[in-house]
Amino acid sequence: EALAWASLVCQGVPIRLTGQDTIRGTFSQRHLTLFDSKTGEPFTPIQNLPGATAPFELHNSPLSEIACLGFEYGYSGQAPDALVLWEAQFGDFVNSAQVIVDQFLVSGLAKWGQTSRLTLMLPHGYEGSGPEHSSGRLERFLQLAAEGNIRVSNPSTPAQYFHLMRRQGLISKARPLIVMTPKSLLRHPQATSQLGELSDGEFHKVIDDPLFAAGGSGNRSKVTKLVLCSGKVYYDIAACEERESASHVAVARVELLYPFPSNELVELMDSYPALERLEWAQEEPRNMGARAFMKIRLDDILPEGIAYSRVDRDWRASPGEGYAAHHKREQQRIVRAALDL
Repeated sequence: EALAWASLVCQGVPIRLTGQDTIRGTFSQRHLTLFDSKTGEPFTPIQNLPGATAPFELHNSPLSEIACLGFEYGYSGQAPDALVLWEAQFGDFVNSAQVIVDQFLVSGLAKWGQTSRLTLMLPHGYEGSGPEHSSGRLERFLQLAAEGNIRVSNPSTPAQYFHLMRRQGLISKARPLIVMTPKSLLRHPQATSQLGELSDGEFHKVIDDPLFAAGGSGNRSKVTKLVLCSGKVYYDIAACEERESASHVAVARVELLYPFPSNELVELMDSYPALERLEWAQEEPRNMGARAFMKIRLDDILPEGIAYSRVDRDWRASPGEGYAAHHKREQQRIVRAALDL
């Protein structure tokens, strides 16, 4: 994250980051500003880069999401070349700014020809922390996505996040970006990237199963089921102790949900010659997450003769469980169903 932002200000892209506990980071992961232990004097390294040609603004904001997001939307509209980012303490809290999202962020282009590159960073993921600390309401943004009005991403690796941020700051076609950002993945031992993936790589809209990609141990010709998922749930599936016994199942990640990566998904399905089934797997309840969105979009590109199914939590009025044991049982059920165990 810091590398992406630092590289942008060194390329002349102004950055403004605000939000709730943003300087430190909700999960103590960021620490953009350091404080002298004796004097309390703050120092922000990213604001003092010798090669920077653009400013980096950094502010903690009040816990009034509607006020803050409204201000940042206005700011981004008047500074179209700046990368303006607003981060919720947890993605769930964006619900208090829904009016700004509906009236301006997603419909401003259609109503007034007005858009921006305002980026919403919404920590999202089911970890047993209860209904107020689980969901960035991915389903709402996907329901509102149409006519190329926004971008919606759920990156699963540091390299993906790095390239996504740089892409948003440099792309000529400005659009708001909604990012489902990580929580437990910040310290997950498998959610890592090599430095070469940052220096030489690029953002991938879809990521194939590394078991069946080049250098992997799997046999693509024996894969009969392709599981598509997005975000943290991939690591739950990949870490299953019985993963090797499901050698007929490949698990791929959809990193960019909108605009929908039709071409990339068609290419992925075509690359498995024995494919018989396609399944969407998510940790969100059936009436939430990307399930409904994916079903509608996949209907247009699903090859003839390929069966489609889904695995998820049951219908819920509230996003997630507050009991760790119940959460764990549900996660295990989803993982095992995805792998046909």
